[in-house]
Amino acid sequence: MFSLEVQDHVMIAHSLPAEVFGPAQGMHGATFTVQAAFFTEGLDEHGLVVDIGLAMEALGQVLGPLRYQNLDEVPEFKGKFTTTEFLCKHIFDGTREKLAQGALKDMGRVKRIRITLEESYAARASYEGEV
Repeated sequence: MFSLEVQDHVMIAHSLPAEVFGPAQGMHGATFTVQAAFFTEGLDEHGLVVDIGLAMEALGQVLGPLRYQNLDEVPEFKGKFTTTEFLCKHIFDGTREKLAQGALKDMGRVKRIRITLEESYAARASYEGEV
C-alpha cells in the first residue's frame, strides 16, 4: 500500500478536569504537530497517491476552526475530554469528510487515513481508519 503524509500544526488551550490528568486538569496550552497520512493501493496515472497541495489545504481547513481556540468553550466538545486521542479522531472525521466532498480529487482511491498528533518529541497519538 502507498501512502502520502502531510503535516501542519495547531495551537489550542484546554483543561482536562479529572484527577487522572494530574497537573493537566487546569487550563493549559498545547501546540500539536499534526500529520495526515493517506493510503492507496496504487498510484494514479500521474504517479501520485494524492496531490500534496490539496492534501495540505484540506488538513488546514480541518484544523482552522481549532486554531487558537479554548477547546473548553467549543460547543461540540462540551462534556468531552479533549485529549490528544480524542482530537485525533475529531481531525480524522473532518479529513474523511473533506475527502468525501472531493477535496483531494482522489476518485475513491484513498482507502485509509491516519491522523497523528505529536504533543512533543516524546509523546504522540494516532487514529487510523478506513474511509
